[in-house]
Amino acid sequence: MTTAIKRSDRRISPVFLAIAAATTAAGWATWTGFAENTGLAVFLFVTGAWVVSLCLHEYAHARTALHSGDISVGAKGYLTLNPLKYTHALLSIVLPVVFVIMGGIGLPGGAVFIERARIRGRWRHSLISAVGPLTNVAFAIVCTAPFWLDALSGVPLSFRYALAFLALLQVTAALLNFLPVPGLDGYGVIEPWLSRKIRRQVEPFAPFGLLAIFAVLWIPAVNIAFFDAIHALLRGLGIGEPASFCGQSLYRFWQADSPVCVSR
Repeated sequence: MTTAIKRSDRRISPVFLAIAAATTAAGWATWTGFAENTGLAVFLFVTGAWVVSLCLHEYAHARTALHSGDISVGAKGYLTLNPLKYTHALLSIVLPVVFVIMGGIGLPGGAVFIERARIRGRWRHSLISAVGPLTNVAFAIVCTAPFWLDALSGVPLSFRYALAFLALLQVTAALLNFLPVPGLDGYGVIEPWLSRKIRRQVEPFAPFGLLAIFAVLWIPAVNIAFFDAIHALLRGLGIGEPASFCGQSLYRFWQADSPVCVSR
């Protein structure tokens, strides 16, 4: 068995580079007001940045698994940041984007397939699961930095709103993914420390964890409590609810009844 990782297995995919380039262009259009439809520019920028964060989330899982002993992640294409190489591209990319469009919530996606039998040590297994949502935390810190550093002078309102909404998505993704629900990374963190009996009993429910979270969030009382907690965290990072609200309003530009926020 070879332990070498081919250079091509590590090369950044043109697909990811294209997504990053499109996101950069949309961000420039949002900043400068180049696009006639500011909402469309915000939509493309936030969606592109959200997909980039999903790719980095999955890459973090794969890279940590590689250094923990699973060299198979290279041959599977997980180190190229290509979203089309994920085990479930539908769960990893398409559904999270649909959830953002439908409800303005950053639901976590699935999944890179890690060959856990290659990895020794419970701490390593937990770390592999934890680094994904920690990537969302890092992304949220970057998005909120201009706010808590009081560095917004000269930043157009449309770009501020876009960053605020993107930060909301990252915070929701991190918080939800850290929940100890089967199928999510939070459960993956604690799973190595559970007894074999409990793991066997929980395993059949893993495919339904994400859907269960989505269903529970449709309950009005739960939804309100959840977003109250999210906005409390964002306020601690310098982002008031009006900013993220206006960001979502601009993002959903196709809704004629969306509240109008000043974007310049």
